[in-house]
Formats: sequence, structure tokens, C-alpha cells
Amino acid sequence: MAAPLIICGASMMTSCDNEDNNIVPTPDEPVVLNCAKPDYLKAGDKVALISPSYFTPMENVEKTADVLRLWGLEPVIGPNVGKVVDGRYAGTLVERISDIRWALSDPDIKAIICNRGGYGTIQLIDQLTLAELKASPKWLVGFSDISTLHGLLTRAGVMSIHGTMSSFLAKGGTDATSTMMRDLLLGKVPRYELPAHQQNITGKATGTLVGGNLCTFAPNLGTQADATRGKDLILFVEEVEESMHNIDRQMRILQMNGVLDRCKGIVLGEFTDCGKEFTYESVEAMLHELLKTYNIPVLCGFPGGHGDVNLPLVLGANVTIDVRTDGATLQFNIDGEQLQVNTADITAPATPAAVRMRLAGKME
Repeated sequence: MAAPLIICGASMMTSCDNEDNNIVPTPDEPVVLNCAKPDYLKAGDKVALISPSYFTPMENVEKTADVLRLWGLEPVIGPNVGKVVDGRYAGTLVERISDIRWALSDPDIKAIICNRGGYGTIQLIDQLTLAELKASPKWLVGFSDISTLHGLLTRAGVMSIHGTMSSFLAKGGTDATSTMMRDLLLGKVPRYELPAHQQNITGKATGTLVGGNLCTFAPNLGTQADATRGKDLILFVEEVEESMHNIDRQMRILQMNGVLDRCKGIVLGEFTDCGKEFTYESVEAMLHELLKTYNIPVLCGFPGGHGDVNLPLVLGANVTIDVRTDGATLQFNIDGEQLQVNTADITAPATPAAVRMRLAGKME
């Protein structure tokens, strides 16, 4: 039987390289990530609420709008928010893209908060251009399936916020997860202090923060949404209700594509309700075995992802992690009023597992 012919597609160019946007990197050549920070918000600014993935009940969207008003901001709801297509999507592909373009193109809209993740943003990758994302830099907030949009923005040269969405803000917006995201939008930049973790690997590193939900961004390798093509990375990873073997599989896909070689450090977030089919005591313990050979710092236990506490992270920002035997720090090297945050002091009421899974698009 003849060997199969494998044809590799051309690599995508990145507009993050401000010095020469006409150079297309080779498949093995890392791209330059040089992301600009959107302006912080001020009282009265308009914030768009859009649904790029699964639909969110309008009741949640309206409650989120009320929260934004309490914060002194003016919410504007996307024209297609509230639609349901094929039982789950928040509109057709054309409608979801239209709402993104509407929010980007309106100069009065200063930030975009996604209503929910679930699934669907991978369908947007070849429908949006890096140029249009870069043309009007503004904060985009979300997590889970929104990791694809974060990757696109990072490649376009725009920072974004991995943070809570309408599905959670609708609870009232007074929890630390919500108020810290609000404060970040208004210019208060957290400097996180974290307790020691058994699976930490000590060291100090500086690089560009990329990543998000593992099973969302790993399939984007080689596309224009692939921020892991950058060099000098600090990679953030979180997951929800995935088996250990699938987490291992996705991480080894990153490894075989050279992503881990380009990392200066790793931040492991929450691995919420993930399987334990092996004898490892935790997902972090399993990943420790993979990552220890790279001689880079690994910060475990950052409260970000699908857990009850989901603290905001600025993706595309230059960050420094310092992992010690007695704890760790994560600092964003961007302008703004610095806010010291001890993550050990932040708690939240437990969310029923069924609710978490539904919001993550894992079950009805």
C-alpha cells in the first residue's frame, strides 16, 4: 500500500508583528506577539453584550445589563442576542459574526462581554480577519469557548480578558470574580499572590500570557487563532469535565507541535470535575510529570476557569510569574492602578455541578 501524501497548508501571517506584517513565518518559526492594551473604561461607557457561541436566556442577559448599570456603565445588547438556532447556537453563523462586527465597528462601544461559551467559536476563525480585529481595539471578556476569540485577538495584537460572563454576572455581580473583572476594566490591575501548591515547579519567568480552555484552543493549532505560535510564552490552561487521558492527549499534541518548547512558564488553572481514571492524585500531578523535564516554572492552582472562583487574566499581556516554595505571584506588566490580591482569601458559594456543566455546554 502506497504511503499517504500529506500536504501542509500555508502558515498564517500575524499582525502582532508591527515591524513587518508582510513576512509569513514558516511552520516552525514562532510569530511575534506584540499586543496593545485597549483603553480602560470610564463611567458612562457603552459595553456590548453578545453571544458568539451557545445561546443565553434573555433573562440572564437583562440581569447582566442591570449589573452593568449599577457599575455606572451603559449596556447595549447585540441585535441577534436571544435567537436560538439548531437548539443551542445563539443565532446562525452569519448572525453571530454580525454581532461581533457590530460591536467592533461602533466607536461608542468601549468593551464587549460575551454572554456564554459552550461551543461555536471555532466556526468563526476563517470568517474574521486579524485586520478588522486590530482596527478597533477594545476589551473583550469571556472564557471557555471564548478562548478562540482570545487567540484571534492576541494574534491580531490586542489584549483581552479571560473572565466571567453573563451567565455568572446575572447572579448579581457582587462576588469577587465579578467585581475584580469590573475593576480591571476600569484600570485596577491585579497582582496575584497565591499559596504554595504541592505540584508547583519553582522558578521565575516573563512572557506573553496565552491560552484558556485546553480543548478549545488546542484544536486551533496552525490557524490564525493559534496564539501558541508565539515565542516566550506563559501558557495558561484550564478544563472542565474532561478525562485525564484527554487532557494528557491535548497537552501532548501541544508538545509535539513545539508549543511547550516555546514556553517560559506554565500557569495551571482549575480542572473542574475532571476525571481520575489513573492513579495520579490530581490532574496537576499528572501534568507535573510531563512538564518537569522543561526546567520552567509551573504555577498550579490559579483560581481561573470553570470553578466557583474565576479571577480575571489579561491575555496577550506581558506577565511575570515567580514560583517559590512558599507561594507564587502572577504580575501583569501593563499600566494601571495595581491591586494586590491574595487568592487564598477569595471564596464563593458552591455552584451545583449540573449548572456548571450546562454552562460549559457539556450537557443539557
